[in-house]
Amino acid sequence: MNAKAVVNKNKTDSKKDIKTKSKFRENVEAIVIAIILALFIRTFVVQAFKIPSGSMQPTLEIGDHILVNKFIYGVKVPYIGKTIISFTNPDHGDIIVFRYPEDPDKDFIKRVIGVPGDRVEIKNKTIYVNNVPVENDVGVHTDSRVLSGQVNHRDNLEPVKVPADAYFVMGDNRDNSYDSRFWGFVEERSIKGKAFIIYWSWDSDNFGVRWGRIGSMLK
Repeated sequence: MNAKAVVNKNKTDSKKDIKTKSKFRENVEAIVIAIILALFIRTFVVQAFKIPSGSMQPTLEIGDHILVNKFIYGVKVPYIGKTIISFTNPDHGDIIVFRYPEDPDKDFIKRVIGVPGDRVEIKNKTIYVNNVPVENDVGVHTDSRVLSGQVNHRDNLEPVKVPADAYFVMGDNRDNSYDSRFWGFVEERSIKGKAFIIYWSWDSDNFGVRWGRIGSMLK
């Protein structure tokens, strides 16, 4: 092989190396951008959650997978929860995901019953907000017993006023939900977003997909 052929071969090999490095760099950049976008979307726009308990039955079943709109209530600083851009506030009937007040590492999902300034009271399982019984209540009762408020706050709760920047929440499975009746209010900064759709549902007891629940919008 003469000197000219060697030079040409070296140039060809060099171009191949540059092309390979360039392709590798493009792939790495694409992966990094995809990860950043995924983290941004998960942090500020939408996040997936799985329902682990029956406290929201029949609205949400164990094994339902839902999407939560994290943008609807505004833009919050991650981990701190401080709202820097506000759009709207949680309203009566919204299904929200929040950090459990007694253990912030856990996420809870409940329905908003009282907003800041509301007076919430429960008499013999009937909920009153500002002295008016809640109409079209979606909650269900599976236990016919009515517990005294002196024994348990499940069915009877003395009037409480919801503080500013806080919410009173309850599970739709009213007789089997650990919620504001027992541990108090949810601070606004602890709210992660509003649940809006079931995108997947798995029935582990019957080992099958609940096809009829997929795509259901939450109300």
